[in-house]
Amino acid sequence: MITMKVNNEPVMSPWRRRMKLFKFGKILVLAGVAALTAQSATAEMVLKLGTTGRLGMPIGDAIDQALIPAIESASGGKMTIEPHYQRSLCAEQKCGEQANQGLIALWTSSTANYGNFGPELAIFDLPFIFKSLEDAKRISDEWLAERQCKLALENAGHICLAVYSSGGFRQLGNATKSVRVPDDMKGLKWRTTKSPVEFMLVKNWGATPTPYDWSQLYQGLQSGVVEGQYVATPWQEVAKLHEVAKYFTEIGGMWSGNILAMDATQYNALSDQQREWLHEAADAYGEKVNELDNAWIKNGEDIIKASATEWYVPTEAELTKWRAGAIGAWLDAKGTFEPAVAKRVLLEQGMESFVAQLEEAGAL
Repeated sequence: MITMKVNNEPVMSPWRRRMKLFKFGKILVLAGVAALTAQSATAEMVLKLGTTGRLGMPIGDAIDQALIPAIESASGGKMTIEPHYQRSLCAEQKCGEQANQGLIALWTSSTANYGNFGPELAIFDLPFIFKSLEDAKRISDEWLAERQCKLALENAGHICLAVYSSGGFRQLGNATKSVRVPDDMKGLKWRTTKSPVEFMLVKNWGATPTPYDWSQLYQGLQSGVVEGQYVATPWQEVAKLHEVAKYFTEIGGMWSGNILAMDATQYNALSDQQREWLHEAADAYGEKVNELDNAWIKNGEDIIKASATEWYVPTEAELTKWRAGAIGAWLDAKGTFEPAVAKRVLLEQGMESFVAQLEEAGAL
């Protein structure tokens, strides 16, 4: 075989060039077949999930440790979940909007932010609707979550697959003095979010509601710009608020409800078998996130109590005064919840006195 050279570089003959191209093309075809074979061996359906949760926190860890493995196990690998954590795709309301557009399938949100799509979950955000974390889980698991989620599917374009706590109840913390009854809050500047319910609660309890940015709250409490706050205890510990606010009052009141949801159009397009797999995985996720959340709450409260000047638990008579401040919020929320359903929730927890207060005010 004769090989020509140009400028001392070998020049490939036309025949050899054709053979090389043929071999290269054959490699591409084989690679394509391998890729198709691998794809056929993977999931038939991939559900993209958008969440504000992150690994290392209950929601993110429950997705990673329960939701993803449970759906792969139930479906034999035919369905998988592709998670996008920590707002990398979207956050709460925006995730719901993207789900409606078919850009994602699953999303997590607070029940409060779900209100942008409809009032079906507003009952979970009523102050003092739940007496304890145990009552919230029991009633939600037994009937309330299923009932309200079916309404959401019918009316709001989404189905909630799991309802759970993220941080438990908000508790009062302040940097000034012991607070045992609402009168003790009079004159104090109390940090609030933009939530009208929270604003009204703080105002009715006698403090001065002061909308203030979360990222600046530590410095605000330290400097006295604000004197108190009403935040779920594990988040108080994460932000180290207990370093500058040493007085705590365990009133509960506002439950930090969250959901795992799916766009209704995409849900309705699933086969019965696929829905069964999805619900099995969502149930596993709900149990896991509850377990992790309870541990997170306890850890946060233990750390706070270890350095607090006071952690006060009101008597039932004192709680009646705190609940009285919530009646205005219930009146404002009329039309977003069914009074008979709310009454049933309260009575199942033995809260007859609160029912009487609400009925007397015309809130039920």
